[in-house]
Amino acid sequence: MWIFLRRRLLTSAISLVGVIIVVFFLARLTGSPANLYLPESATQEQIDEFNRLNGLDQPLLVQFWNFLVGAVRLDFGDSIWQRRPALDVALAAMPPTLTLAGIALGLSLVIAIIAGSIAAVYRFRFPDRAISVTTLTISSIPDFWFALVGILVFAVQLRLLPTSGYSTASAWILPTATVMLAPIGVLTQVVRGAMIDALGAGYVQNARARGFGTARLVARHALRNASLPIVSVAGDRAAGMVNGSIIVGSVFAFPGIGTVILGAVLNRDFAVIQASVFVVGVGVILVNIAVDAIYALIDPRVRVGAGKGK
Repeated sequence: MWIFLRRRLLTSAISLVGVIIVVFFLARLTGSPANLYLPESATQEQIDEFNRLNGLDQPLLVQFWNFLVGAVRLDFGDSIWQRRPALDVALAAMPPTLTLAGIALGLSLVIAIIAGSIAAVYRFRFPDRAISVTTLTISSIPDFWFALVGILVFAVQLRLLPTSGYSTASAWILPTATVMLAPIGVLTQVVRGAMIDALGAGYVQNARARGFGTARLVARHALRNASLPIVSVAGDRAAGMVNGSIIVGSVFAFPGIGTVILGAVLNRDFAVIQASVFVVGVGVILVNIAVDAIYALIDPRVRVGAGKGK
């Protein structure tokens, strides 16, 4: 398994380096920060001084080399926008994002496993159709539309929930529900398909013939063998939840990494953009490695395949 995980870590690290390099050059296509931070009446001498102070006066390839040297030391420079180390800005925004993603993913898994199992047990009958239609509809709703409608209905009209913030438990309800939308729909269908295959397996049929009830068949026999695709898709959805955090950050003013990335782009803060991409990339790598480790523990064939490929 360690060979498998080392190989996964190496390929993920290469991908992260590639993404950071692309982001470095794309960020500079947004224009010079001097045009944003200096007044229109600024002289060329003032612009040159601003660029010199922020390391933007050198040729692009020299800037890129300096960035690589600093990145090896985890030094992404100082934020023009917040006047502190860019890595500190990105790291400070990760705890709320990770908490939100963890809560949303956990609730999504619980709902999906229950709903998907019910749909599999009552395949092609009314509960199955109702669950499938509902979850597919939910997964088709755009995040930003749901967030805005949620604010309009529950915060403005009914006055049940706050419109922004994260200091109270009620302030987490709408952001969590927004991030949960797509995972619930996808995971429920994955659970349904995996459970249908597992419930049709011979060992489950034998257990049914021996008098085991449906609940025991689902919970103790079918679910564990159906867990491989569930774990794989859940890990993929967890890694992709940063997209939802950007919507949550812009609509609900939630202080996560999405808000930091959006603010950095709008303020042309290249250092924070690069540091945020690095932090998010490392987080995604860790999530993928954790998923792969769980996958390898559940299915020994993964470990065997990795050993043979050495």
